Amino acid sequence: MDDALLQHTPMMQQYLRLKAQYPDTLLFYRMGDFYEMFFEDAEKAARLLDITLTTRGQSAGEPIKMAGVPFHALEQYLARLVKLGESVVIAEQVGEPGATKGPMERAVSRIVTPGTLTDAALLDERSDSLLMAVNLHRGTLGLAWLNLANGDLRILECPSDALQAQFERLRPAEVLSPDGLSLPLLQQLAPVLRRLADWQFDAETGTRLLTGHFGTRDLAGFGAEGMPVALGAAAALFDYAKATQRQSLEHVTGLRVERETEYLRLDAATRRNLEITETLRGEPAPTLLSLLDHCATSMGSRWLRHALHHPLRDRLEAARRHGAITELLGEGEARALTGLRTALRGIADVDRITGRVALRSARPRDLAALRDSLARLPELHAALGTPADPLLAELRANLDIPTDTLDLLICAVAQEPAAVLRDGGVIAPGFDAELDELRGIQTNCGEFLMALETRERERTGIANLKVEFNKVHGFYIEVSRANADKVPDDYRRRQTLKNAERYITPELKSFEDKALSANERALAREKLLYDDLLEALAARIPALQRIARALALLDGLAALAETAARYGYVQPRFSDQPGLEIAAGRHPVVERQVEDFIANDCVLAPTRRMLMITGPNMGGKSTFMRQVALICLLAHVGSFVPATAARIGPIDGIFTRIGASDDLASGRSTFMVEMTEASAILHGATEHSLVLMDEIGRGTSTFDGLALAFAIARHLLEKNRCLTLFSTHYFELTRLNADYPECANVHLDAVEHAHRIVFLHALEEGPASQSYGIEVAALAGIPAAVIRDAKRRLRALENREITTGPQADLFAALPDTEPEPPSHPALTELAATDPDALSPREALERLYQLKRLAS
Repeated sequence: MDDALLQHTPMMQQYLRLKAQYPDTLLFYRMGDFYEMFFEDAEKAARLLDITLTTRGQSAGEPIKMAGVPFHALEQYLARLVKLGESVVIAEQVGEPGATKGPMERAVSRIVTPGTLTDAALLDERSDSLLMAVNLHRGTLGLAWLNLANGDLRILECPSDALQAQFERLRPAEVLSPDGLSLPLLQQLAPVLRRLADWQFDAETGTRLLTGHFGTRDLAGFGAEGMPVALGAAAALFDYAKATQRQSLEHVTGLRVERETEYLRLDAATRRNLEITETLRGEPAPTLLSLLDHCATSMGSRWLRHALHHPLRDRLEAARRHGAITELLGEGEARALTGLRTALRGIADVDRITGRVALRSARPRDLAALRDSLARLPELHAALGTPADPLLAELRANLDIPTDTLDLLICAVAQEPAAVLRDGGVIAPGFDAELDELRGIQTNCGEFLMALETRERERTGIANLKVEFNKVHGFYIEVSRANADKVPDDYRRRQTLKNAERYITPELKSFEDKALSANERALAREKLLYDDLLEALAARIPALQRIARALALLDGLAALAETAARYGYVQPRFSDQPGLEIAAGRHPVVERQVEDFIANDCVLAPTRRMLMITGPNMGGKSTFMRQVALICLLAHVGSFVPATAARIGPIDGIFTRIGASDDLASGRSTFMVEMTEASAILHGATEHSLVLMDEIGRGTSTFDGLALAFAIARHLLEKNRCLTLFSTHYFELTRLNADYPECANVHLDAVEHAHRIVFLHALEEGPASQSYGIEVAALAGIPAAVIRDAKRRLRALENREITTGPQADLFAALPDTEPEPPSHPALTELAATDPDALSPREALERLYQLKRLAS
């Protein structure tokens, strides 16, 4: 043993041995009713949790710094630490008091990290918490991620430049990476980054771990062969997850391989700009998710969140969802939809409860909730009836009642079990004869004590004699001091009080031994039965997972159906013809925030690939562009859309360049961010992509910005040939229509009325006639003197410029030769003057003459 360790007390030696295994993690060390932390951990926990830092004796000659939290409040403190990105090791007492010399034995029971949460108290019920591993080899990025709460394991290989888009899509809670991987963007993106040894990211190790876990010869059945970089990430991920849970991961029953072509491409900027699940200010509402989430269960909410970030490229699968929603909204189905949603409201989170069953961490009320949820499946069957839609019929089949599991839970779990197993009362009466007998002894305890009290009063003649029990002294007979002389010889004094004496008799002592041991034995028996119950349920995990997935999808589809009915959405139609046609489209979120929202059509086709959109600020250009993108996204999610009709051709991705923001942490100005996003679009968009370009080039000087906007628009038309909505205040860009007929000019109009501007928000053909920038500035509260000065300056500028439009045509044809500089009388006179021929007096007179000419 280390000499330094020997200088500490035996308890501190035990603590320090455990701490040495987890040097960078807070160690919660169980001591009776508290979890204690010592030394540096105590100082850190006191600071993070705002708890008292104290000292406890000495060890190795130094005061021991200490901080602790009550065991019954553990979860709330863990939740706070996890939100701060901390990990915690839980060390429980595993020995019996007095069974060994020295301190009671302790062992690590679990490790809580931000990416490996399974407890309901620590998780956001409406979003997933993912653990991700990142690997990189020769430009190929390998990703593996695990939702430990439900056992969903996935891998993906993609180009390294897709890292930010993948992080924005998946939002992992914790990230693992090789220690030797130098990727600054990873450090910036990962909320919690754990560095592991490079050798842990080995593809052969990953293959061996996964085949051993699934019991297969290889991973060909999962489509994972030929993916060494992703399998290397999976090796580190799987090993880390098992180490934190201290057991095998039985609920990880399969491996899902994702492909980049599986979903519409949405880069990080697009996900932010469309405010799918988070506003630009980082708030959860108003967003597309907050509008659509009418889900009755947390499982449905999580499915909907995932679906919105994963719009399907497979239009047949999206159309299957449309078909299910159509049947749910069919004539006479409104009552069925109401009944379906009523039944779903009584369903617990079967998905996460199943995960906790697999990890043997399910609590008694989890099992009661699982039992009650399975018991409601017949109600769901009745609400669904016999669906004609194939997807609904499939879901109904997947919701078959697992009668053996339900019967087991009904028989085994008490109707209203205690919150924690240690309180007892978890196993139902009648399930186990031995437990019932032990409980019977405790139940009959009251009757025995009353009968004994009656007999002893009669035998002793002491009318106020009492037979009672407390946890400190056990059972006793209490006699007042005044009656002490009447106490029989077989009474043995147990405790002396001020006005009374407490006694024990052989009969009462015998009953006490039996009753107290019965309580301990009953709790031990109950724990054994509960562990056996979890073991039995673990064998039914695949069936429970199938039910959980069906419930989540059914709830999500029902929520989308309710949204469609409530807000007047229609079923979109997919077409093989390129382009899209939207009749009376609306922005799903904005229309709920304003009165009298103006719907607009949008037509894009091979002969009309770009809409050059002009009009005033606040006129609705950005809203129109975003609503087109959101309608396309919703259609590929499988939802109905806010329009009167929508035909959507092949689309492989949505790209947006909207708004002004900087990234100063990475040294990027607003304009640099703008150009970086534009670059990603020019390199990534195809002829089947939908591109939104809003006010490109505004972050630099007018001439630079206009030149860039013109060149970018031309590149999109000539090279990318994508479907583009191009919003601009550069009126000169409307001239592109002359050279590119597939570029159509449209505008959102406004009118001036009573010296005020009125936005019409209606999309019209042709370019805008006026910008109304000064009028919008007046609406914003710019002082009237500034507005008047701006109007004078504007008139002066317009009078000086070529009046082909609101601004000069900077792209008018340039002459072949450099024009002669303009002539001026003073210059003409100066050129005709010979200074050598002038006298001093004549030179002075000529200077005054030139000055008059110049002014």
